[in-house]
Amino acid sequence: MPRVKVDKELILKVAKNARLNLSEEEVKKFLPQLQEILEAFSKIDELNVEKAKPSFQPLEQKNVWRKDAVKECLSQEEALSLTKHKKNGYFKGPRVV
Repeated sequence: MPRVKVDKELILKVAKNARLNLSEEEVKKFLPQLQEILEAFSKIDELNVEKAKPSFQPLEQKNVWRKDAVKECLSQEEALSLTKHKKNGYFKGPRVV
């Protein structure tokens, strides 16, 4: 793959896309930093990944939700039976001012 030429023009283009106003001093500072980053990532191009399976998450994920099944609901009395914080058939929460 062709290497990306890192120059003032590229830095200014990236800054414009990111809506950043960079000073000349910042451009000079970022030039070698961006070059170093791109060189580090270019090493990935040297790897043989023909047989590698893509990995979008570090750990395999699966759906852990249960099936939605219709069941009988608790009555209001049953729902409030284990709390002492209730009033007029509802849960009573802290006062909010």
